[in-house]
Amino acid sequence: MTDNPASADAPSTEWQPIASYGMLADCNSAALVSRDGSIDWLCFPRFDGDAVFARILDPKAGHWSIRPVGAFEVARRYLPGTLVIETTFTTATGAVRLLDAMAFVEGHRLHDLGLDVPHEVFRLVAGVTGSVEMTMELAPRPEYGLVEPLFRQTEDGGCTFGGPSQIVVRASVPAPIADATMRSTFRIDAGETASFAMRWAPVERRERSACPPTQVAARIEDTVAGWRSWEVAHDIYENSHRDQVRLSARVLKGLTYRPTGAIVAAPTTSLPETVGGERNWDYRFAWVRDASLTLQALYIGACSDEAETFLSFMTSSAGGHVDGDRLQIMYGIGGEHDLTERTLSHLRGWRDSAPVRVGNGAWDQTQLDVYGQLLDAIHLYEHRLGVLHPEIQHFVADLADAAARCWMDRDAGMWEMRGEPLHHLSSKVMCWVALDRAVKLAPALADHSRADEWAAERDRVRQVILDRGWSDKRQAYAQAFDSDELDAAALLMPLVGFLPATDERMRATIETIARELTNDGLVLRYTNEAGTNADGLTGEEGTFALCSFWLVSCLAQAGEVDRAEALFMRLTSFANDLGLLAEEIDPATGELLGNTPQAFSHVGLITAAWDLDQARDPDHAQTAPWETPASPKSGEDSAHGSSTLSPVATWARRMVNAMRGRHGPAR
Repeated sequence: MTDNPASADAPSTEWQPIASYGMLADCNSAALVSRDGSIDWLCFPRFDGDAVFARILDPKAGHWSIRPVGAFEVARRYLPGTLVIETTFTTATGAVRLLDAMAFVEGHRLHDLGLDVPHEVFRLVAGVTGSVEMTMELAPRPEYGLVEPLFRQTEDGGCTFGGPSQIVVRASVPAPIADATMRSTFRIDAGETASFAMRWAPVERRERSACPPTQVAARIEDTVAGWRSWEVAHDIYENSHRDQVRLSARVLKGLTYRPTGAIVAAPTTSLPETVGGERNWDYRFAWVRDASLTLQALYIGACSDEAETFLSFMTSSAGGHVDGDRLQIMYGIGGEHDLTERTLSHLRGWRDSAPVRVGNGAWDQTQLDVYGQLLDAIHLYEHRLGVLHPEIQHFVADLADAAARCWMDRDAGMWEMRGEPLHHLSSKVMCWVALDRAVKLAPALADHSRADEWAAERDRVRQVILDRGWSDKRQAYAQAFDSDELDAAALLMPLVGFLPATDERMRATIETIARELTNDGLVLRYTNEAGTNADGLTGEEGTFALCSFWLVSCLAQAGEVDRAEALFMRLTSFANDLGLLAEEIDPATGELLGNTPQAFSHVGLITAAWDLDQARDPDHAQTAPWETPASPKSGEDSAHGSSTLSPVATWARRMVNAMRGRHGPAR
């Protein structure tokens, strides 16, 4: 990623832009580091753990900053193939580099990354030219800033006491502690270094230690090697936008909770969808929808093996069956079911955008699209999973049966509306996907297969969607049955193989959404006007990055390649200097809004890049080395609802053959 130097004067402002933050990750948790060298968000020991640093949500809620004393300019990047951030500070007297990393177990590589991690952050300052006066300030404030801990001095750092978490800090420079805050001012000359390590431990652990400062540089190098081992083994994307796809794949890997295989939607909570608004949600959980789409994107960007652990996680979290007529839409990353939402009233919220929430009240909503999302992912990875375990066979059949029973129910929809339930079109389409993929999976389900019943219900679902989903007034497929409101989720129809983008009505839908559901060319999820499709909340939100990428994919599949490419380039221009995307974009200012980095946004980037590649060079796609005579072409027979692969699934099956030749038989 190209560095974009920018001025930053001391002291920093009270709130940093969301785009200021880069993510560190250890596949258990994540830290957000601002452009001026401050870790303002860090949860231990998991993504959904209580924050030790939460200054991103309140100036008093804890941070760990390392920066020059005076004015400076900043340039930063991810070290190639990693989620290790290198920040270069240039001052009037010299330049220094700051390396930031979250640690893996020393020597861990490939799919061991994230197992038994030490819950440790490394920071290394290295002099480049001249001499620079630096300042370090570390203010741990556990439980989202609620606690000012007892922070005692040790021989080479400090240690906190009290509460459920213990923080141990070691430093290569003197760092006295006062008022529960460690501070240090030190000079770095060219060729010199200063090292810091901070480790978390549960209160039950009596032994408290952190990496010796003399070993920090070597441990960062080992972390770099760990990340690169994963990327080298999964680096299969060789088309245009390759660097952006590779980075997005690493971000998605970083959002994976390796101990269970869960995938979080984002590592943060309550970063608002509009400044001062109330759409502030906790995204540190495993949504069936988000994780399933992430697996599809990883297949394109990294030919991921993560599917096996995720499907095991989902099967066990759900108890191997659908509870009555409802699959829970999300789980805690350890498989927890109860994600009751509460408000942290002691926090101001980013730019005073309260409330700050932990937990998520959508956990007990009915969202019928999840059946299709999960079965689509299972179908995509079928060849890699080998013979399905009997428990998964039963689970697949249960999912299909539930979709067949419930598809005519009202639900909250994939946008988790908190207003009145509707017959959301996207939910019906994804129930069609559930039944369609179950029919395809039927040969692998042994005695659990009910292919004829599923096929018959699939065709019925399809006909009802075609009859009741179309709005003559809007000349588009609408948000809900018998409605005239628009919803960007209609763009999923060609992406999942329900209709080709070239179908007359689908083409009209794409154009209507591009014309009427956009703000300065970027796509809104829906309009939120009282009396139409209000979501039960006040105010508006920014444009949704994922939906804008869906429009790129649909335009590319419809043959509007130049329009699609132009929109793709515009969307990626909103990424921050590290290439990260949040959930939403304010089209008036270009500012990133919402939780960050957002899995959905990086999923959309990867799949849109792939759709552009296919549209740019369809002949090459047909003659690629992984092509097999039996592979159906994208969209074949899709207008009739016959058993067809979605475009991504078609490509993925070809990739399986390629990867078998490259890495041996698929597992």
